[in-house]
Amino acid sequence: MAGTKVESAAEREIVITRTVDAPRTLVWRAWTEPGQIEAWWGPNGFRTTTYEREVKVGGVWRFTMHGPDGTDFPNRIVYREIVKPARLVYDHDDDQPSPSIAFEATITFEEDNGRTTITLRSVFPTVEARNAVIKFGAIEGGKQTLARMETYLATMRQHG
Repeated sequence: MAGTKVESAAEREIVITRTVDAPRTLVWRAWTEPGQIEAWWGPNGFRTTTYEREVKVGGVWRFTMHGPDGTDFPNRIVYREIVKPARLVYDHDDDQPSPSIAFEATITFEEDNGRTTITLRSVFPTVEARNAVIKFGAIEGGKQTLARMETYLATMRQHG
């Protein structure tokens, strides 16, 4: 078929992995308990304001990421699958009536001897959509977010 283009999922995805020195149950709490994720979510210099959040299948997390330059980035996550404490799957978009950014994310948490490997897998509808967020800095932003989470986990361990 002339003009037909088949894109593999690998061409449309971003995968970021980090191993942290914390048990999986603690990492899960940092991702799912009320008031935790706001303390570390987003790249360096960002703050997060949550407007609603229900971590359950069909539940919604609406939030704004506030950039260091004062730019606000609205976000919406709709949870599709929750397997405590191993896996979260959700649809993520920019919380607009016709989203300009939308992808499916799968986060897995694998424990090994008290350490947890977190894998963030984001699959975009097209290669072009993936490339646009890469150009915007999504990979570095994802790495910074996981580094901030690891720092936050250390404070969680200190305070029980």
